[in-house]
Amino acid sequence: MAVFKFVIGNKGKSYQVEKEQGDAPVLGKKIGDNISGDFLNLPGYELQITGGSDKDGFPMKKDVEGIMRRKIVITRGIGLRSKIGGLRRRRTLRGNAISPDVSQINCKVVKEGETPLEEILGKKKEEKKEEVKE
Repeated sequence: MAVFKFVIGNKGKSYQVEKEQGDAPVLGKKIGDNISGDFLNLPGYELQITGGSDKDGFPMKKDVEGIMRRKIVITRGIGLRSKIGGLRRRRTLRGNAISPDVSQINCKVVKEGETPLEEILGKKKEEKKEEVKE
């Protein structure tokens, strides 16, 4: 079964957590919806979905309804990097709802729990550094 990669941003730092799709109750949720962090082992945390991308790298956009990819003409924002003013491009973007094709889900912390996020998710990097030193 496929895996969701949750990228959780909080106070200028981001943390990545992987979760099986069957264990994550986010299918059908949209960008801007709030979810409980309990299924990610974050008790007391509430997360807001801010975006994501699918398995082929196409970004999700809040303005595009549904779960399908669509080709839309955009002038700025998500999916277009340009310094030329007035430029319009047709880009393929994914809709704002989470489907099994989505591989990365970006979230931000709306409500914090009792334990700091650094203690829950930050230990993995420190453990890897200690293994390398030995």
